[in-house]
Amino acid sequence: MSTQLLDQIIYPEDRTALFIDGANLYSAARALQFDIDYKKLLVEFRSRCRLVRANYYTALLEDQEFSPLRPLIDWLDYNGYALITKPAREYTDQSGRRRVKGDMDIELAVGMLEAAAYIDHAFLFSGDGDFTALVAAMQRRGVRVTVVSTVRSSPPMVSDDLRRQADTFLDLADLTGVFGRPPRPQAGRHDEDGEDAGR
Repeated sequence: MSTQLLDQIIYPEDRTALFIDGANLYSAARALQFDIDYKKLLVEFRSRCRLVRANYYTALLEDQEFSPLRPLIDWLDYNGYALITKPAREYTDQSGRRRVKGDMDIELAVGMLEAAAYIDHAFLFSGDGDFTALVAAMQRRGVRVTVVSTVRSSPPMVSDDLRRQADTFLDLADLTGVFGRPPRPQAGRHDEDGEDAGR
């Protein structure tokens, strides 16, 4: 069903771009208990359309000697993805737990709006409701927008407003057979910002 779904919404002549909210996509996949195979994801889109860009957005802790996210970032950087990163901010929450804050919403929104002039179809891998106005702005510029997230987790990982605004909504749960793989062992997970190097 998943590849048939992609066949219905991806046109071979479409100039297409992927906009991946790294932390949000990882959280959605983790909620569904699988990992994203980014190599398969790229192959899948390249085989179906004119893939113009595949942008991956994430914040990184710069002062860490080693970040568990670094191997993934390096792999993506050398294998067809455009990496958009910025320094993350580390803080301690009210319960004394170490947290990392690194919101990439502005960077992703700017990237999508800049791409609107030369793409036909944008895939937004995020369920963040803050992107609802962005999706509407892309549609006003003549770009179809597909949102990829999930309603099958508890709680759902996608905002209802975002899902309604999108031209198409794809549930990540339907795509596990296309670019998913079983999750790796929990050791080495980086939970502060919902990111993981073992993808």
